[in-house]
Amino acid sequence: MLDEFVKLINTLGFPITVSLYLLFKINVQIVSLTQSIQDLKKEIAAVIKNQNCE
Repeated sequence: MLDEFVKLINTLGFPITVSLYLLFKINVQIVSLTQSIQDLKKEIAAVIKNQNCE
């Protein structure tokens, strides 16, 4: 992997390579956060439903 990273730096340049790396990392975090928000939405809906039943 390090060899591929060095090849990208040589081919594209350091700023572009770092930008691509950061975009990839941010995308992974966004996917994880989106899943967490969906899970929270389901949990909140379940809590509200349980409160309405009481």
